[in-house]
Amino acid sequence: MLDSLAAFAGLTPVECVIVASAIFMAGVVRGFSGFALSALVMASVTVIIPPVELIPLCWFLEMTASIAMVRGGIAEADRGIVTGLVVGSIVATPVGLYFTTTLPVDTSKSIALLTVLALAVTQLARVRWRFLATKPGLYASGITAGVVTGLASVGGLVVALYVLSQDIPARVMRASLVLFLFATSLATFFYLAFFGLVTNTVLARAALAVPLVIAGVYAGKWIFRPSLERYYKRFCLLLLIGLACFGLARNAGIV
Repeated sequence: MLDSLAAFAGLTPVECVIVASAIFMAGVVRGFSGFALSALVMASVTVIIPPVELIPLCWFLEMTASIAMVRGGIAEADRGIVTGLVVGSIVATPVGLYFTTTLPVDTSKSIALLTVLALAVTQLARVRWRFLATKPGLYASGITAGVVTGLASVGGLVVALYVLSQDIPARVMRASLVLFLFATSLATFFYLAFFGLVTNTVLARAALAVPLVIAGVYAGKWIFRPSLERYYKRFCLLLLIGLACFGLARNAGIV
């Protein structure tokens, strides 16, 4: 059974187990935090699946997670913030995708991760950027997220940093992130198709991964409860810093 599934996905049985486990755990984090699914998958699976194949797979995972979370999970979202971020991200994603085809993979990913790391550290240090409270700051964050999405499929991390910088309750942050990822996933597919990244292999792997990410998301949604909301922001910032550091260390050949 495992051999057949692995062959269908174009992987070895061991690789199939590793990828499946990573996708499930990423789904759990997504269900709790509202983001980080693609970043976790990219961080843990790029040694097995090349980024050019992993980015479109992440789209299917994100869309599945968004559908699982969007119903009844966006009523508290800040629609004004989400709209600005979506517009900026959609406009800028093709720029990142273009550089993905012209820059070395490690260079593209390092640029994206350094951006995330710098912003996360300042947030954890409670540095307040007044610019982010303005309309230009909102759209600039969306544009940055779009470029990073194209470079390494981790634009959601930039958006998470922007949302976490706002003085709003954890449930509003989470709902806003869920709505943003749902809206941008709808548009991103057309870019992926235009650049020829949606292949039969990607579709086969997506078919196997969808049930895993659904199970993970619902487990994460169960964990997110009022008693844990006060830990939400710090957990998310530490998660972002950990992801960025791990990614940079891997690019440098340290791990």
